[in-house]
This record gives sequence, C-alpha cells and structure tokens, in this order.
Amino acid sequence: MRVIVGDAMTAETTDRPLPFAPRFDFRDLQLIVAGYADPAGRERQLPDTFGSAQWLWSQDEHFRFDRDSRDLCGLTFSVPPESVAPPRGRGAHAEPPARVGGLRADVDREFAMPGTTVFHCDSGAAELRCLGDVRLVGRDMDARLGIAPDVALLIHEGTVAGWSLGDPARYLTDGFAEPRPDPPAPATRRRLAECLELVSSPLVDRVMDRDAAAWQRLRTTEQALREQREDRHRVDILLGVITRLVEDYEA
Repeated sequence: MRVIVGDAMTAETTDRPLPFAPRFDFRDLQLIVAGYADPAGRERQLPDTFGSAQWLWSQDEHFRFDRDSRDLCGLTFSVPPESVAPPRGRGAHAEPPARVGGLRADVDREFAMPGTTVFHCDSGAAELRCLGDVRLVGRDMDARLGIAPDVALLIHEGTVAGWSLGDPARYLTDGFAEPRPDPPAPATRRRLAECLELVSSPLVDRVMDRDAAAWQRLRTTEQALREQREDRHRVDILLGVITRLVEDYEA
C-alpha cells in the first residue's frame, strides 16, 4: 500500500514496524516512538535522517526516516489542544484491523507534516484518537497501519489523517522516561480520560475563566488523584499536571 505523508511525501508500507514501545509524555502531551532517550538524542539523530520536524514557529509533527534505507525510524506526535466528544452509539470502530508494518519513503527530502487538530478519548481511556480534521470524527478510516505496539497511523483516502494510541494509560510517563511494565489500574484509566479533557479546550478555557462548574470538575479530579492508593507512579504524573493547572489559575 502506498500512502501520502504530510504535504508532499509518498511512502510505501513495509513489514517492519517500529520496534520501540510508545511513551505517552503527559507533561508535554506528546507521544514518543523512537530509540532516543532525551531531547539531545533526538537532535543528534537529525543529520542521519530526513522528514518533518518542529522548527521555529512550526507545529509540524516529528516524523523521521533513515537516510540510508529511507525506512521510518522514529516519530513524536503532539496531542492537539482541542477535545471533542467521542462518537455516540458506537462500540469499537467498524474499521479493518490494523495492519502491522512500517513505512519507506519514496525519496529523501524534507516535508511538512501538520499536527492533528482535535482528539477524542472515551471515558475508560480505551483509545486516544487524534485527527487532522474535525470532519473526520466518527468516520471510519480506510486503513490503519500498526506502526508500533498499540500505535496506529490512520489512513483516509490514501493520506495519513491522524493517529491513535490504544490503552494510553499503560504508556503514561513523564518526559522521555520508559513507562512502567505493569498494567494500569481501571481507576487510572478513568482519571486519564478526565485529565485529558481538563487540559484541553473547551474545558480548560472555562477553567482559565474561573467558571464554577469547570473548577468543580477540576477539584473533584484533583481530589480523586490524591486519594487513589493504587498505581501511584502513573497517578502522580497526572496529579502533577492537574496541580500545576490549579496553581496557575487559582485566584
């Protein structure tokens, strides 16, 4: 299968997905699927790769291919700033199963890869789905490429139109640290879904405006995070972000 990536790149699917476990950095709201362990490592990789990256004033996704093989070798996706309600009346997406594989670029050149614009996550955080256009919410993708464990590129009309992360609580981490190997507690999944909504528009705008109902939700989630005893490592990551939000906008 051949797909369009970004504004001008075409690539062919391969049978080699990225071998890296995803890292869902909740502090910076980004998904890292790569071999580097810090920002310096990501910078060191640039001369040996091509693709898209976040340059000054750019909001492009970090999507890098190896110069020698032209195979996809790493990516960093940002969670968009706006959340929308998950599609109603549907269970699992009626899409074909994700095809596990990688990508090989047709040519060695830089290209623009605009970030996604909206996301949705169900109340149990079974899946985080980020899309390039709000008009795609609730629409089935033509194909899903399983580019890494629980990570899929969403293909619509031959173009990479977004990405998804299954069970995002499992991969919760802070910065570039490796996530814990044990499964998350069900309560952590619920808190993650609440936190994602609280740190994104439109709810975060209401928090900043000190809307009473929005602050009640924020305080309720904060209290639930403080009181949860199980899965404290992941819970503390969420609590750190929520506490900072309270401190930044509390009168």
